[in-house]
Amino acid sequence: MDTGLLKFDIRPKHHVFFWLAYFFLNFLRWGAYFNDYVYSFKSNLLEFSLHIPFVYVNLFILIPKFLLKSKYKTYVLALLGCLAVIYLLKTGLTYVLITKYIWPEANREYHPFDVNHIVAVVIGELYVLAMASSVYLTLKWLRERERNRALNEEQLKMKVKNLEIQIQPHFFFNTLNNLYSLSLSKSNLVPNTIIKLSKLMKYVLYDIKDNESVPLIKEFDYIQNYIDIEKLRFKNIEVTTNINANIDKVMVPPMIFINFIENSLKHGGYNDELRIKINCTVEDKKYLIFEVINNFVNSPHHKITSGIGIENVVNRLNLLYQNDFSFKQRSKFNYYIIELKMPIKYEN
Repeated sequence: MDTGLLKFDIRPKHHVFFWLAYFFLNFLRWGAYFNDYVYSFKSNLLEFSLHIPFVYVNLFILIPKFLLKSKYKTYVLALLGCLAVIYLLKTGLTYVLITKYIWPEANREYHPFDVNHIVAVVIGELYVLAMASSVYLTLKWLRERERNRALNEEQLKMKVKNLEIQIQPHFFFNTLNNLYSLSLSKSNLVPNTIIKLSKLMKYVLYDIKDNESVPLIKEFDYIQNYIDIEKLRFKNIEVTTNINANIDKVMVPPMIFINFIENSLKHGGYNDELRIKINCTVEDKKYLIFEVINNFVNSPHHKITSGIGIENVVNRLNLLYQNDFSFKQRSKFNYYIIELKMPIKYEN
């Protein structure tokens, strides 16, 4: 599964790399500023030994326990408590281990608990806290966003697959019924029909298995085999197919068009004759237009219903393309027209 932008978890080595890089840059910055790299190394070593626990206490204890539970006052008090402890430790350890001048960066002598010194230490800690927490939370948000995207894609594939599973039994039950009718009449057409049915089953069970798209040419072969079988049941049926484009490398979702043909066979026919016309065109090399036209009895007493097959197709199209497709059904005189316009995907 492609997880997109962020392909790794935030592991301990990433934390170590971040703090080492931050320490090194800070060491160079203040060492160059005072021209005293020994002092810069000592002071940064002390400060980072306080920065790091403070950042992780905030990320893994204070934020989950208080901030995310809307205990804002408690969070602020806990944060102030941590800052007070850090101030005491930083000031005391600087005095004992590094220099008697607790704030040499100010270029003047400061004593512990001077307001300016307290403010400077607090602002410095909050700066590190904000910067480190922002990096961590941003990476975590990106990882979570990609995880959710991958999960949504997987759920989408499962929904589409479930709809395909619903379509296939519906189709094969119809075809087996046709074969059963032929066998009762002991027709010589039974062997040829079984061969065509086996090709249909091979296509559905093997050729399109786990494939998000298939060559359009194979879909037309599939449709033609289906029509050939149905012609055995319908005595007066005429089907014409017009492909007004080069479809050699066009890829489409499997089992999209067959339900339109089924619908025309189920509801079509006029004066005991069924006429079906299939048109396929490409618009601007971006969209495929698939149209099925059949004659039918246009009267108030003859109501056409799409059925579960076409409903499933529309549901699949919604899942696959959202708003980037159009599906229309209409009648004109004694003809019923189904038109699907969908984006084209080309074979790599």
